[in-house]
Amino acid sequence: MLRENLNDVLGFLAVAREGSFTRAAARLGISQSALSHALRNLEARLGVRLLARTTRSVAPTAAGERLLRSIGPRFDEIETELAGLSELRDKPAGTIRITAGEHAADSVLWPALRKLLPLYPDIKVELVTDYGLTDIVAERFDAGVRLGEQVAKDMIAVRIGPDLRMAVVGSPAYFAVRARPRKPQDLTEHNCINIRLPTLGGIYAWEFEKRGRTLKVRVDGQLVFNNITMRMNAVRAGLGLAYLPEDQVGDDLAKGKLVRVLEDWCAPFAGYHLYFPSRRQPTSAFTVLVDALRYRG
Repeated sequence: MLRENLNDVLGFLAVAREGSFTRAAARLGISQSALSHALRNLEARLGVRLLARTTRSVAPTAAGERLLRSIGPRFDEIETELAGLSELRDKPAGTIRITAGEHAADSVLWPALRKLLPLYPDIKVELVTDYGLTDIVAERFDAGVRLGEQVAKDMIAVRIGPDLRMAVVGSPAYFAVRARPRKPQDLTEHNCINIRLPTLGGIYAWEFEKRGRTLKVRVDGQLVFNNITMRMNAVRAGLGLAYLPEDQVGDDLAKGKLVRVLEDWCAPFAGYHLYFPSRRQPTSAFTVLVDALRYRG
């Protein structure tokens, strides 16, 4: 490739990934007009259109998609290797981007970061909470957090938390007027606080297991949320039954603010794992973070 193409290719990668000349220019620290001019020059030299532009959006053409897939990861590898030079410094340094769900971020990542970061002032962490199964390579994250059974086989996975259990809970006020369910099927007669997850494309069916028997129950109710905080608020207010991580409701159960049912149907399952591509060379900052998160229970 001609030397003058390199900066223009970096500009193309930024626009293709951001889907916007404005955001890409801000990320690269150049003007939007200079970026647009560079992309037109690159297309002219290559003799193909790389971007389809409209008044509202910009997206790669077929040729642009091919270029993005073929050379994008190679530039990422170069950036990773350059970042790896920070290992020559006296202290680990650099920015680490992680994607995780709300519960994993709150129960596992935050306690570790709270202790780690004061010891390493040159390490920066960007934590994005997202319930989707994010493609960490395409979205340029250094790592993601998922439950053990959700980690792809081509990734390195490090266990960072214990096994988990779910809990079906309701407030004393709710059970003052409603009978407690004795089996999972009884939940269909209750006002349940539902969960919508992007990984499923719809409402989540509550999962239960007892002595090898598994059940999925599709419940109904007045409320649907996609986060734990609002489900906690709703169940505490007596607006229905909720299906929540056991560790999130422990204090409320101990203080009598919530009542647990169907405990014998809530079996443990594999806890959270930090995962990252096996082909990427970790920086010293990332190695320090992984060691701090590693579960030793």
